[in-house]
Order: sequence, then structure tokens, then C-alpha cells
Amino acid sequence: MDTKTYRVNGMTCGGCVKHVEKALRAVPGVVAVTVDLAKGTAAVEGTASMEALAARVAEAGYDLVGTV
Repeated sequence: MDTKTYRVNGMTCGGCVKHVEKALRAVPGVVAVTVDLAKGTAAVEGTASMEALAARVAEAGYDLVGTV
């Protein structure tokens, strides 16, 4: 499986981390997710496209803006 790390804008607290994790885990093809509030990143393992991930994160109120 491929793991990619993306920058996530808009997270300010632990609750934000949980929302982003939940949004990313709901995308078909995602196997594992690790969100780091301090770095503002999300590491996603799986086969989901960035477009699908970004759309789901946007629905949660945050921005997935690209790989790190």
C-alpha cells in the first residue's frame, strides 16, 4: 500500500483532528490515517485519490491542499 502525507489547513484543536480523521477514513480505498495537529498534516495509507480525499475533508470544513 502507498502512504502519502498531505497538508491540511484549518485544524486548531484535537476535535479538528478527529473530524479530519473520520472524514478521511470514510473515503473508499483508505486503509489507515494518521493526523498530526502540530505539523498540520495527514498521512493516508491506501489507494484513494487526492481529489476524493480533498472532497471529503472539504465537507468536514477543512482544506487538504497537497502532498508534503
